[in-house]
Amino acid sequence: MKKNLILPSIVFAFALMSFASVLSLKIKGSDTLLPLSQKWAERFMKSNPGSKITVTGGGSGVGISAIIDGTTDIAQSSRPMKMDEKMKLQEAGKAVKEVVVAYDALAVITNPSNPVKKMTREQIEGIFTGKITNWKQVGGQDAKIVAYSRESSSGTYEFFKDNVLAKKNYASSCLLMPATGAIVQSVSQTAGAIAYVGLAYLTNKVHAVGISYDKGKTFIEPTSENAKNKSYPVTRKLYYYFLTKSEKTYKPLIDFILSAEGQKIVDEVGYVSLK
Repeated sequence: MKKNLILPSIVFAFALMSFASVLSLKIKGSDTLLPLSQKWAERFMKSNPGSKITVTGGGSGVGISAIIDGTTDIAQSSRPMKMDEKMKLQEAGKAVKEVVVAYDALAVITNPSNPVKKMTREQIEGIFTGKITNWKQVGGQDAKIVAYSRESSSGTYEFFKDNVLAKKNYASSCLLMPATGAIVQSVSQTAGAIAYVGLAYLTNKVHAVGISYDKGKTFIEPTSENAKNKSYPVTRKLYYYFLTKSEKTYKPLIDFILSAEGQKIVDEVGYVSLK
């Protein structure tokens, strides 16, 4: 009799364990995090049959707005949540959990045909604020500079403004793009173009510029290795936000992301792992 009771109990226990890892949720927000979140979702669903995780971009601000109005389960963001966003959540009676899931380096990119291969932070600031409009002003050819930027809802837009442009406003001539992939494509097809993207978006169709934060004494390339050893100056945290009341529900996914396997995916996709 005892043996008959033990076997169903074991089966029931395994069923509970399996059920605990079956998730159905939406992740929305940062375009920077999009390739990484898609890969995490793909691997998690493969290991947890029955789970359904959908991932969409749109920008960090879009993702955070969606968590505020309840149209997404997890907001992915390349910037910390703002005070006014926290206040909206508080007014709605919602408590939110913040988890740092990876690091990223922000690369300034140009068309490969451009002879300018390195720039100072001040030169980059001058270009994106409109003070520098021709490549000959930074040692290049006599050609108009075409600056591309993400839209203002993007966390990358804000991070770049705060940390590279010294909080100065973008020039009105900057061409705002809705997605990072579109920026990479535009730069690859435009000889005088310049833009900024997350490290994982780098391809051989664009050139990643070496950047100097010491007025031209040293120039550091945007690579995963340089981001990890902290020699590259333009690095940042990447975040997941979700309602605290749902923490137990999403724990299997978050545990997977923070695990050795999940962080290995971070390096594979081209970001910087937490360890």
